[in-house]
Amino acid sequence: MNLEKNKVLIPLDLQYFADATMHSRDAIHGAQGVAWVTIDGNRYKFAQLINLEARSEKTKTKIPIMGQVAKGNKATGVEYSGSATFYFNTSIFRKMLKHYQDTGEDTYFDIQVTNEDGSSQVGRQTTILVDCNIDGGIVASLDADAEYLEDSFDFTFERFEMPEEFAILPEML
Repeated sequence: MNLEKNKVLIPLDLQYFADATMHSRDAIHGAQGVAWVTIDGNRYKFAQLINLEARSEKTKTKIPIMGQVAKGNKATGVEYSGSATFYFNTSIFRKMLKHYQDTGEDTYFDIQVTNEDGSSQVGRQTTILVDCNIDGGIVASLDADAEYLEDSFDFTFERFEMPEEFAILPEML
């Protein structure tokens, strides 16, 4: 029997078998968002902001396990820190440093960050960094070569909230 003669070819849509990928429009544009700072009950739009990053680092302890060569890792806490760079045209953060210098009283504040790119189908995410405390900052600045002056500070914070979260992309399911 000649099997070659009875061969039937069925057209296949190979795209059906391909993994779904994210659309480029769903990447969040870095400048599409807004930040607010709340200090002593006063809320300011952080319009000078160039970039901000807040991080969470879990602290871990190495755990010896009987019968196992490798040690395990147990989370024992968390530490929060961040950094911000902005144009040198606001004194609100220097005033915090001066207040600490003059009184010994430290200032804690909140930063609210919302990422929202209208071309992405994930919507928006809002994160609130609670009880931020700056580590230090620029007190004065001049630069004859600079087109503009920048300011920056590192900070810690006690916790964060996420009242709004990005939606799950269909490709993730």
